[in-house]
Amino acid sequence: MRYGAAILDASGLRLTAQEKALFRAVKPFGFILFARNIDTPDQVRALCDELREAAGHEAVITVDQEGGRVQRLRAPHWRDWTAPLDFVQAAGPNAAEAMYLRFRLIADELHRVGIDSNCAPMVDVAGAQTHAFLRNRCYGTTPDAVAALGRAAADGMLAGGVLPVVKHMPGHGRATMDSHFDLPQVDAPRAALDTHDFAPFKVLNDLPMGMTAHLVYDAIDPRPATLSPVMMQLIREDIGFDNLIMTDDISMKALTGEVDDIAAGALAAGCDVVLYCNATLEDRTRVADAAGEMSDAAQTRAARALAMRRTPDDVDIPALTAKLDRLLGGTVYG
Repeated sequence: MRYGAAILDASGLRLTAQEKALFRAVKPFGFILFARNIDTPDQVRALCDELREAAGHEAVITVDQEGGRVQRLRAPHWRDWTAPLDFVQAAGPNAAEAMYLRFRLIADELHRVGIDSNCAPMVDVAGAQTHAFLRNRCYGTTPDAVAALGRAAADGMLAGGVLPVVKHMPGHGRATMDSHFDLPQVDAPRAALDTHDFAPFKVLNDLPMGMTAHLVYDAIDPRPATLSPVMMQLIREDIGFDNLIMTDDISMKALTGEVDDIAAGALAAGCDVVLYCNATLEDRTRVADAAGEMSDAAQTRAARALAMRRTPDDVDIPALTAKLDRLLGGTVYG
């Protein structure tokens, strides 16, 4: 079947009749969940079933389960995690193994309730100037370390049956503003971007899905990366990422204009699918209509991503938890 070129959300713990009708009509490629959609494991499973039934296919259902501030599933039903940068620092020389175990455990919790994707790893390289909204969500301050930890996180998710979404392409670490509210501009020269910011994404260019960054790279193009054909070509050709690319949420204030125009502009720039969150039913309909069906190239990339979904490997989750406890000296959780 042809997928709609949108990833949408739901307003609550179950779908309304109007949401079911919309999703039946537009057949979105996938969905994203937020804290307002999460109550108990049984409720989340039921919501995921409703979403897929309404879409008419085994839609990807993703979430932001990074740990720390950005974590939608929380105690008492799920583990609470420390922020990624704090976690990596606590793990020290065991960071790569600990990161694999962290995301293998996260994948187990997600997969058990029907969520089969996670908007991670986040391989933006942290620096002294990185805005506080992003900094402790990062994995490190050097491209090599970030790439290695991103690979470990991705491997843990894939082993647990969860598709990783590498973000924020091609690198958000130099942003001094929060793109939820402002449009960050990066004035670093191209050579520095290539060797620093873009480098982890080159290493991880085989992952099934990626998410764009809403920021401007002055040395390359005056348009936000999500809306820039120049930046999208860079991601495809220079970084070498030819798998499915979704936008970051186009409702974020870094992007201005009518949401249906933004959706069309992102797809015209080269994104495969538009992520749109936290909006009225009317605006979700506008975006889904503007996005329409996936292009042939996007449909091919979508099929390639879906083919990477797998049955989780057979592991002893309590044993993995105990191993992580030992690696971190008992400081696994927040």
